[in-house]
Amino acid sequence: MMRPAIVDAIRGYDLVRFRADVVAGITVGVVALPLALAFGIASGVTPEAGIFTAIVGGFLVALLGGSRTQIAGPTGAFVVIVATIVAKHGMSGLLMVTLMAGAILVILGVTGLGSAVKFIPRPIVVGFTNGIAVLIVSTQIKDFLGLRISGNATEFFARMETIVRHAPAFDPATTLLALGSLLFAIAVPRVFPRVPGAVAALVAATVSVQLFHLHVETIGSRFGTLATGLPHVLAPQFDPSLILPLLPSACTVALLAAVESLLSAVVADSLTGDRHDSNVELVAAGIANLVVPFFGGIPVTGAIARTATNVRSGGRTPVSGIVHAVTLLAIIAIAAPFASTIPLAALSAILVIVAYNMGEWREIAGIVRLDNAARSVWFVTFFLTVVADLTLAVGIGMSLAALLYIYRVSQTTTVSLITAEDLEDGKAHVLTDKFVPWYVSIVRIHGPFLFGTTGALLEQTTDLSKYAPIVVLRLRNMTAIDATGLHAVEDFRLRLERSGRTLLLCGARDQPARLLHRANVVRSIGADNILPNVGAALARASEIHTSFDGLASDVARDVAAQRL
Repeated sequence: MMRPAIVDAIRGYDLVRFRADVVAGITVGVVALPLALAFGIASGVTPEAGIFTAIVGGFLVALLGGSRTQIAGPTGAFVVIVATIVAKHGMSGLLMVTLMAGAILVILGVTGLGSAVKFIPRPIVVGFTNGIAVLIVSTQIKDFLGLRISGNATEFFARMETIVRHAPAFDPATTLLALGSLLFAIAVPRVFPRVPGAVAALVAATVSVQLFHLHVETIGSRFGTLATGLPHVLAPQFDPSLILPLLPSACTVALLAAVESLLSAVVADSLTGDRHDSNVELVAAGIANLVVPFFGGIPVTGAIARTATNVRSGGRTPVSGIVHAVTLLAIIAIAAPFASTIPLAALSAILVIVAYNMGEWREIAGIVRLDNAARSVWFVTFFLTVVADLTLAVGIGMSLAALLYIYRVSQTTTVSLITAEDLEDGKAHVLTDKFVPWYVSIVRIHGPFLFGTTGALLEQTTDLSKYAPIVVLRLRNMTAIDATGLHAVEDFRLRLERSGRTLLLCGARDQPARLLHRANVVRSIGADNILPNVGAALARASEIHTSFDGLASDVARDVAAQRL
């Protein structure tokens, strides 16, 4: 039975939790304001569209979703594709795409097909995330430099050619304001961790414009005074003849919304120890996308940064997400005239930071160190995202990944003659004759650990309290691994590390062993903690146990108590 997370969350709900959720909701609402404005403008629509999306979409996902702490709204992932749709088909085309994407998400959630999202390989996710980040930055150069360019080319090279041609006419005041906003947004959180950088930069830039009478472009000079309160509910124009031409874009929006919502929910689970319902989350995202077009909004999805801010601010139930939406509504109702004085240069600086943070640049080096297959999938997806469009990039990337998956699985089938040496070597890997002490838990992976199968590790190890202080991941029967599998192993290591536990790997075969070394997993886990067989792993666990003086820690005592 599909049940929103709020149903269970409000059981035993008390004043203490309510206060924490209100504080978190107000905090994330303030953080969401500049982002919603920036995403609306960068998407080629009005700033109000971004705000209305955060209010309506954030409220519905919090009320109906399967995660207790998910914060939804407009995100950077949609900026490029939304701007392209608006440029080609206008607002009516965008509203149709959003409606169709919402229907697709509801179908995915109701039928349970949302689990198919996990079949997207990591190189594709990183590739189109890198590409979107590059495109976002390219769209912000105009406002960052204060260039007076009519329109904004939808193609990357045409856009860059126009910017280079007009670059000598940059506005010094706008450029200095943008650079100052950028540095301020980066520096403030480092000095004052509780102060959101985007909000600080926005306030500082707006005050500077008024104080020094800077002649720079603002939200008001381009869009006029922002509307107060929610707009009237209007039925979007629906042109049946556009259904087929817009269907690929709708599928891309639905795919992005599903991936980002579920990824954000997983991040929230890792921070809270909770477990979301993926299908309920997709249905909620679908309903939100079906509703926001009636308020002139743009596509909705879970926002990773805002969700993490919610959790770190104390939010633990969907009430914080509802408060976040109410906070935005209150701000737009009270402070709309003041928002009109916000300089566009500050918003462009905020979007540059958003693009950098969403780019997952650190993962590129890991993918490049892998085999040619992973590198090719990443590069093709990244290149096509930048120079063509996201729909084509994802389609071709998935086709390549499917062929490579078939190839890798075919390589796991071997035929060989068993020799006496093989029998002798195999004894070290046999577990039945080994003594496993109380401070060791053994997890094994059986078969190819490729994209589409890595979720099994997360499902098995969601509740780490059941595991001993030392966890041995046995890879003897893992026949192949790819970039998605490596990412899952690294994520498992980080979760164990945060819980005070140690990870050991043992028995990796040839192909997995080579990729583990190329991906620098050896460096992160430690060469001493990667062993040739389970016997050596148990010996290493004994050394660690002894060095920790009996592991007289909370983790050890909890595990010992459970086993007794």
